[in-house]
Amino acid sequence: MLLKDTALVYGRYARQSLRSRFALLFGVLMPLLYLLFFGPLLTDLPLGGRGSSWQVLVPGLLLQLGLFGASFAGFSIIIEQGQGVVERMRVTPVSRLALLLGRVLRDATLFVFQAVLLVLAALVMGLRAPLPGVLIGFAFVALLTVSLASLSYALAMKVRTPQEFGPAVNAMTMPMMLLSGLMLPMTLGPAWLDVLSHFVPFRYLVDAVRDAYVGSYTTAHMLYGGLVAVAFATLAVTVGTRVFRTAGA
Repeated sequence: MLLKDTALVYGRYARQSLRSRFALLFGVLMPLLYLLFFGPLLTDLPLGGRGSSWQVLVPGLLLQLGLFGASFAGFSIIIEQGQGVVERMRVTPVSRLALLLGRVLRDATLFVFQAVLLVLAALVMGLRAPLPGVLIGFAFVALLTVSLASLSYALAMKVRTPQEFGPAVNAMTMPMMLLSGLMLPMTLGPAWLDVLSHFVPFRYLVDAVRDAYVGSYTTAHMLYGGLVAVAFATLAVTVGTRVFRTAGA
């Protein structure tokens, strides 16, 4: 029943996304602008890591796509609450876990699709990366999306208005972006900033994908990044499911 319910919810929201092609393509616009206008500035610069500047920048942009896109996914719940959709779902026998999983799996599909578009554009601009590394990057985008979308939906169930939701999400995502080394490796900064960044779990995902993009699959970064991604996704889905159950969604 859980699989059937999840498939039903996933199909509903997937059809919504397919009908909104404008939003589908414009979701990848910001990382693409970084790629087009910021990437060429880094060409041939010593960035303190292995590989080319594209192998440093593109992994960060992939995870930036998941970070900002999934973190704001909860806006749809707030809209549905205003339209009475959540109230109607409360009287159905559908599993509360399925209501969450269907949504976050749709989000993961959407952002992996956008990640594919971003990588294709990067290949045209000069990115060279092994295929297994690119696929690993997509897996990390999917896990990050599941994690952050689950927490975003949970937060949206607790707040009442978009005016409360937006600032709360910004307060969480901005430090994660600044301290994770999305745009440039944190090793380029002062020692105290590099040490501080290790307390941000997102940093380990960024380092892992960068290693994957240079073909290093057995490093400590890959191990730590994979463990953090799986643990974070498990915790986030657990928290999200609990909120959905207690809220009667």
